[in-house]
Amino acid sequence: METPADLLVHDAELLATVDADRREIAGGWVAVTGGVVSGIGGPADPQPGAARRIDARGCLVTPGLVNTHHHLYQNLTRAFAPALTGGLFDWLVTLYPLWARLDEEAAHVSAYVGLTELALSGCTTSTDHLYVHPRGAGDLISAEVAAARELGVRFHPTRGSMSLSVKDGGLPPDSVVQDDDEILADSQRLVDLHHDRSPTAMTRIALAPCSPFSVSTGLMTRTAELAETLDVRLHTHLAETQDEDAFCLETLGRRPVDLLEDVGWMTDRVWLAHVVWPSATEVERLGAARVGAAHCPSSNMILGSGLAPVAELRAAGAPVGLGVDGSSSADAASLWLEARTAMLQGKLRHGAAAMSARDALEMATRGGAACLGRTGEIGELSVGACGDLAVWALDGVRFAGALSDPVEAWLRCGPVAARHTVVAGRPVVEDGVPVHPGLDEQLAVHRRVSAAIQAAV
Repeated sequence: METPADLLVHDAELLATVDADRREIAGGWVAVTGGVVSGIGGPADPQPGAARRIDARGCLVTPGLVNTHHHLYQNLTRAFAPALTGGLFDWLVTLYPLWARLDEEAAHVSAYVGLTELALSGCTTSTDHLYVHPRGAGDLISAEVAAARELGVRFHPTRGSMSLSVKDGGLPPDSVVQDDDEILADSQRLVDLHHDRSPTAMTRIALAPCSPFSVSTGLMTRTAELAETLDVRLHTHLAETQDEDAFCLETLGRRPVDLLEDVGWMTDRVWLAHVVWPSATEVERLGAARVGAAHCPSSNMILGSGLAPVAELRAAGAPVGLGVDGSSSADAASLWLEARTAMLQGKLRHGAAAMSARDALEMATRGGAACLGRTGEIGELSVGACGDLAVWALDGVRFAGALSDPVEAWLRCGPVAARHTVVAGRPVVEDGVPVHPGLDEQLAVHRRVSAAIQAAV
């Protein structure tokens, strides 16, 4: 007798697998057993028995969405009034002194709230870039990992770092920078403590010096060497603004992409946040090296950074995923919103036919998986892949009349949150509500911690 699956999601209006063949199955079903996809089929295929069933009639089922760039701690300073009218550099200088108040409680509660917010938008895997490590703040990354484990979401925190303060010609204050040896030692400690290399890993660590204007070239080089030794991925901000181009040319005598090559980062181990201002030649170089890009459309608009050359990067061979970014990203952490905005920006940049909802879905899933080095593991629904998926209701006023194409309707209509978000076969959002019982308590903690951080500096 066949062993029943742990979970069966059945009778979908459309199952968009985003697998290698981009199969879409009307009336499709997907089974998950032991945390991985154990079967996929359509109306003509017999469904397995299951311990738990989710009825997906009238719904689009997709792989769980993958968030490739975030600063979870920044939800503690969301829509902070004094920082709302400047570009990136002004925004950072205003907020650095507040972020210097981070501690383990702040890191935990911001991760808990931020990851819950992402799960409501169908996100099942998120990165995080925590680069502010004030003296005496404690183990902020481990506090984030604890929150992700409580919630049951897949998590790729990066050990961010800053080593150049104002006195060294950088932007951050002395209180939030560390020296290179301290950063590298803690990077190794966190990889040893948390990094899981298995194909179904719930936690992986990457190394992430913050940006060309906040770390030394020496730290960038040594971090790349450490990542090679430890076999982990590398992440940083790059080519986000024209101010960054000017800074790099003035202080380092080279453009950001040239700097990337100089410090040993032009490899497929790397994915970059933003990548708004590479030249056409630099786009080709990034693509040839298979350097990934985390496209953050809302953040790029709200800070006035610009429109990233997404179609060009993808055509050149660079994996492109989506990121909600931190508090600068319209102060909302919805992967659905970023997918829709990416679609609209693509049309704005190159014409109505240039970016479809399927292109945006692919970036939000397979593209993100490629950025994180997890092609075939996450970001697709195929037998053996992680059992991460989102169920999207296509009903009610928002979808009235949207009958011809469920994938296009998913992004053109809305706004939309996931009805169910499933990680490793276990719901983390059910009927639009987070399943973990601690949310109200954590929101109260978040309010208290946020108020203390935003108090006058």
